[in-house]
Amino acid sequence: MIILDTHIWVWWVHGDERVTSTQAEIIKATETGIIGVSAISAWEIAKLVEYNRLELSCPLYEWFHEALSYPGIRLIDLTPEIAIESTKLPGGFHRDPADQIIVATARLYDSPLITSDSKILKYPYVKTVA
Repeated sequence: MIILDTHIWVWWVHGDERVTSTQAEIIKATETGIIGVSAISAWEIAKLVEYNRLELSCPLYEWFHEALSYPGIRLIDLTPEIAIESTKLPGGFHRDPADQIIVATARLYDSPLITSDSKILKYPYVKTVA
């Protein structure tokens, strides 16, 4: 199992070249397994569209229907365990709540987090793939 950061999920669905070759290889190799996406990522995408910081080629409902039907994709619920872990991350993780939840999800599932976020990549308490 791998976990996708929000921007990686969007970039992957859009075929964006910002997904590195390493990231793309790992995602492709995991399509027969589980590619986890935190439920908070759905909220983040909806908020980015609301604030006109992300433009999608179709309405949100359609985009989510398509993005969630990709091979291997599984939406991971925000559980009480993930919520608690997100407030107890070791080492002074930054204060972005969505990032905290995504990192907590990867930690609790003991899964690598596919991200290009420099703050997360510098955080030593989660396995990442850049």
